[in-house]
Amino acid sequence: MPVALEHLAHAPSSAPLIDAAGLRLFLDAVPDPRDRRGRRHPLSAVLAAAAAAVLAGARSLAAIGEWITDAPRWAVRTLGFAPDPLTGQMVVPHPATVRRLLARLDGDALDAAIGAFLSTRAARTRDEPGTLWPIAVDGKTVRGSRTRTTVTISLLSARTHSGEVLAQRQVAEKSNEIPCFAPLLNGIDLTHAVITADALHTQHGHGTYLRSRGAHYIAVVKKNHPGLFDRVRALPWREITLDHYERTRAHHRDEIRRLKTAAFAHLDYPDARA
Repeated sequence: MPVALEHLAHAPSSAPLIDAAGLRLFLDAVPDPRDRRGRRHPLSAVLAAAAAAVLAGARSLAAIGEWITDAPRWAVRTLGFAPDPLTGQMVVPHPATVRRLLARLDGDALDAAIGAFLSTRAARTRDEPGTLWPIAVDGKTVRGSRTRTTVTISLLSARTHSGEVLAQRQVAEKSNEIPCFAPLLNGIDLTHAVITADALHTQHGHGTYLRSRGAHYIAVVKKNHPGLFDRVRALPWREITLDHYERTRAHHRDEIRRLKTAAFAHLDYPDARA
């Protein structure tokens, strides 16, 4: 199953058919890999049906094909399929046709379309004044992507804390995640967003970029940035009031979290508050 549809599987949906029908407007931007001759079904309808299947619980290409085959007439019509002009019957693609089409799609274009849809849907829930929108930027490797002839595929994604993937980019084979950071977020409205990422992305350029986009950020400072790490450690933490204390057990160990906040105008980082 395409990675973009796998991400869609983690998105909460109380009305899979309605969400899939709304997704059709974004899927129109995905290029059709089929020859113009013999196109029986619109690409956006096939992709919307696959998305509806995933939102309804399908987790494999076989399950997607079965869902489309078994869907009622009114449902497939809502998703964009048209009745046969001669017989009036509602014909849907064979499961094998769906599998071949999904395998030939432009993965980046499908990622962008689904990411734009999820970003727009998430934006409806963050219109309350004063509300900050958390977005986590993190990298991962695609399971099973490494073979005898190919290296592991690494992806950098931006997702909400509810699990919706807003954008995703493949990391170049001989590079790292840092050059992908700004291009990944360029298509997302970052106004009043709070971006979190690991210590690799604690970069002056990233901080300046995020503030220019109207976003806030939480930068993790570790010893891979020795100068900044030493300046942060030298701050008068003993004189700062403890705001939050939490002790939990996770990953078979005790975890203690202490939170202190303070503003330091002289800290050499874009709009930094320790």
